[in-house]
Amino acid sequence: MHTCPLCSSEHTQDYFSDKRRDYLQCQQCELVFVPAEQRLDAKSEKAHYDLHENDPSDQGYRRFLSRIADPVVDRIEPESNGLDFGCGPGPTLSLMLEERGHHMSLYDIYYHPDERVLDATYDFLTATEVIEHLYEPNKVWQQWLNLVKPNGWIGLMTKMVIDVEAFANWHYKNDQTHVVFFSRQTFRYLAERDQLELEFIGNDVILLRKTR
Repeated sequence: MHTCPLCSSEHTQDYFSDKRRDYLQCQQCELVFVPAEQRLDAKSEKAHYDLHENDPSDQGYRRFLSRIADPVVDRIEPESNGLDFGCGPGPTLSLMLEERGHHMSLYDIYYHPDERVLDATYDFLTATEVIEHLYEPNKVWQQWLNLVKPNGWIGLMTKMVIDVEAFANWHYKNDQTHVVFFSRQTFRYLAERDQLELEFIGNDVILLRKTR
């Protein structure tokens, strides 16, 4: 029996398998996830992240991040305080937001592990290409809710599950550090459960507003 790492439901079932791993789906929140025993250890995970080359001067990378930066900036007040969670070794989104007048803090379990920033609260939080890596998504999700002030925003980027047929040929699942896969239905479940306003921007940007 595998418990859902997001909503803790015990109603999970087989979703897909390939040569690398098995994938299960929660029947309550519809999260697709890799069983804990098939995940990388922390050392192997970090070695994979060390291969990433995110360069703040890369205009293509900035265009990619503008897909979340622009809608976030459109919704927050001038000179807002934000946290870029899981910023990686070459923080770029935070620089783009600072260039537009906002004040940014950084947190990353490997590259910016200053946990003092987790003791504050923020007008908004961003996490780009982060949520699919979380071994304890429920714990981090609750942490995000606590980090954002009432009426504050959570801005996420992640590729989303569509159906089994698309999943079978989906390159996104082949990254061994990707262990949980959200769908629109999963975000709708979380938004309803946690009383959040929810917006989808394009295929991979999710905006949630804390209303309570």
